[in-house]
Amino acid sequence: MITLTKQQRIALKKIYDRGTVSASFSKTPLSYREFRKTVQGYPGGDCVLVPWCGMWLGIEKDGYTHS
Repeated sequence: MITLTKQQRIALKKIYDRGTVSASFSKTPLSYREFRKTVQGYPGGDCVLVPWCGMWLGIEKDGYTHS
């Protein structure tokens, strides 16, 4: 499991709240906990990555989110 900073958790919740999130293989919406499990670490980087709407979003340790 990846450890997230408080700012990253807040940013991740904001991403989740933007709209319905579903797994690529299913149209059933993911719960927030299921969505949080999709977070992946970035090798050699300080940000984490999360798949959202067909793209990857990076969330830095300070909560800054970018695609």
